[in-house]
Amino acid sequence: MECYLDNSATTKCFEEVKNLVADVMTKDYGNPSSMHRKGVEAEKFMKQAKEIIAANLKVNEKEIFFTSGGTESNNLAIIGAAMANMRAGKHLITSAIEHPSVMNAMKYLEEQGFLVTYLPVDHNGIIDLEKLKEALCDETILVSIMYVNNEIGAASPVEETAQLIKKFNPNILYHVDAIQAFGKYRILPKRQGIDMLSISGHKINGPKGVGVLYVNEKVKIRPIIFGGGQQKGVRSGTENVPGVAGIGLAVQLSYCDFNEKIECLYELKQYFIEEIGKIEGTTINGKTDRKSAPHIISVSFDDVKSEVLLHALESKCIYVSAGSACASNKPAVSQTLKAIGVKKELLDSTVRFSFSFETTKEELTYCLEALKEILPKLRLYKRH
Repeated sequence: MECYLDNSATTKCFEEVKNLVADVMTKDYGNPSSMHRKGVEAEKFMKQAKEIIAANLKVNEKEIFFTSGGTESNNLAIIGAAMANMRAGKHLITSAIEHPSVMNAMKYLEEQGFLVTYLPVDHNGIIDLEKLKEALCDETILVSIMYVNNEIGAASPVEETAQLIKKFNPNILYHVDAIQAFGKYRILPKRQGIDMLSISGHKINGPKGVGVLYVNEKVKIRPIIFGGGQQKGVRSGTENVPGVAGIGLAVQLSYCDFNEKIECLYELKQYFIEEIGKIEGTTINGKTDRKSAPHIISVSFDDVKSEVLLHALESKCIYVSAGSACASNKPAVSQTLKAIGVKKELLDSTVRFSFSFETTKEELTYCLEALKEILPKLRLYKRH
């Protein structure tokens, strides 16, 4: 049996999405900026994808921009908005457990003279709203907090955060990295007080190399890529029409029978947590109830290095992650695990299991049985 439990790193394309992408690449391959029929046909795919995504988010189509993925969406939102609004202030706020595409964008802005406050989180990975309130000041122009943490599945209090920010100053922009949340939560930016929202195609059974950035029409944002002025000059470059068509269809399919899918994910998560908790020397990180994301579980294993366990499971065709796949394939200490207070000796003994709508209970049982067999053997060689 093959058991893929690394869906937070990437998901398998829906069959329908794969077929559509192939057709657009080989049949409807025109440049959407071309004025002839092939260009017009390509542009229709762009328009259709915008319609689907805008309808899902309940926003205007003109507020949807396509990017090369989640990293670019985060960079465009943070750097673009900071540069466009710097006359109002140069103070930014984020959390200590953000994705590298947010953290490194913030570090870049610090080099440009901005001041960044990194909010601490509790042992569940949640920011303290009082600390956020204390950090807000007259110079604050942007707050960026992720919806769901990619390593431990912590789900932020998005609406409460927005209310606090807007009560202090309605002009402060609120960006949400929803890359791990979109497709697992119903997200309505205008109702939830979100000014900018980042989405990635390959996290929702769509193609790699395509993302979405929602930008409220009232938000001032500067481009970070310059060229032919496509997408109203916000994001230049010939659009990735196959990818755009693919992400549009992936959004549509992800939210089809949504409630049943999410209920199934939570049932699988609860089963896995209950069973893995019976294995000696295991610690589950973060919340385990329905206040956490339905598809991510972080587990630390006493006296076993995560990289060793990862490859032992791989030998049985079970695929998991030793942390964020987006930080490169080089092993490094997780800032998220440090921030939530995981014991020093468990920082390199933690594995992430992440599910998709296609994950089955049989796969999880197979993984659990493999862990029961593998862990005692690996612990014979425990560190002293």
